[in-house]
Amino acid sequence: MQFLRLAREIHIITTFTTAIFLLTSCSEPKSPSVPTSTSSAEVERTDFGVTPSGDSVDVFTLTNDRGMTMRVTNYGGIILSLQVPGRNGKEDVVLGFDSLDRYFSDPYSASNPYFGALIGRYGNRIDEARFSLDGRTYTLNANNGPNHLHGGETGFDEQVWQADSFKTSDGVGVVLRYTSPDGEEGYPGRLDVEVSYTITGDNELAIEYRATTTKATPVNLTQHSYFNLDGEGDGTILDHDLMINAETFTPVDSTLIPTGDFRPVVGTPFNFREPTPIGDRIDQNNRQLGIAGGYDHNFVLARHDRDSLHLAAQVYDPNSGREMEILTTEPGLQFYSGNFLDGSLKGKSGSSYQKHAGFAVETQHFPDSPNQSDFPSTILRPGETYTSETVYQFSVRSGSS
Repeated sequence: MQFLRLAREIHIITTFTTAIFLLTSCSEPKSPSVPTSTSSAEVERTDFGVTPSGDSVDVFTLTNDRGMTMRVTNYGGIILSLQVPGRNGKEDVVLGFDSLDRYFSDPYSASNPYFGALIGRYGNRIDEARFSLDGRTYTLNANNGPNHLHGGETGFDEQVWQADSFKTSDGVGVVLRYTSPDGEEGYPGRLDVEVSYTITGDNELAIEYRATTTKATPVNLTQHSYFNLDGEGDGTILDHDLMINAETFTPVDSTLIPTGDFRPVVGTPFNFREPTPIGDRIDQNNRQLGIAGGYDHNFVLARHDRDSLHLAAQVYDPNSGREMEILTTEPGLQFYSGNFLDGSLKGKSGSSYQKHAGFAVETQHFPDSPNQSDFPSTILRPGETYTSETVYQFSVRSGSS
């Protein structure tokens, strides 16, 4: 694992240096300079269509040597599909659509609830779409009732990113780059963002985030894939066993903004310290569950330091035998149980996505941190570099349970 992390660090330094060169020289984009792999892992780039504004969009297909395949597009950094092995063969375990035009709608309407997308500048909600920083109040776009959600009306999930594929001795991947201009969606400062997706030979999906700014600004990047480890479109996720490495969570008000409290999970339906089926307590008479229609809460992760990967959660599907472990450098995890899916959407398999057809595990800093002095800060300042890493590790348990 130390070798793997070293390889990732070398890769992210190299690719970020490339990004700075491109921004300063305005030359044609070049692929990151990384070692060539001798494995049979592959990456293929194909056309995926054109946006309403006329921008061309590509899809990258990443394949490793152990039966894992991911398709990702540079429109919103969306993970379109993720096929991983199970007891009965390889299946796609993320919700989403096959065609580009299905993603061109209000991102939080029933027609497209952020399936598979990169989220920024700020993942999750900011209360009343405003915050104060260095004596000035900034007003953001309110796109979720009175609040600002997932970067606003046109967040990073609706941008066409510059993309380059790469292949190393450790795996194959895609580097995505986007420059968010000063004032976009109300945020101060130009933000230069780089995100890399890597499929490794150990059936891991590694995601690394990096950003710099010209003015102090909140930054909280995350990934919004919906998972069903039994296969996309195959029933609900209520029988999945979930473990979250957290002793407290942040309760919310009626608009899903944290109250500022840290509530122990012991004695509540939010206690996932031991593996527990997601559906075991989801219908309990609990005010927090009632507000969200299920789980849509930030968990405060147990971690030893701020820089190392730590185990955030583990999910196991007893039917397929698939297990997913989530490791992250982030302090929080938003667990969302697909409460707003209502059967109106049909996914890639042709099946309707009913309530709880998928779950999201968004590694993050806490919601509304710019307005919560007791939460870890999300403010990035000039001269600093925002970094974050999350790894999804997939495996298959033997046996029937």
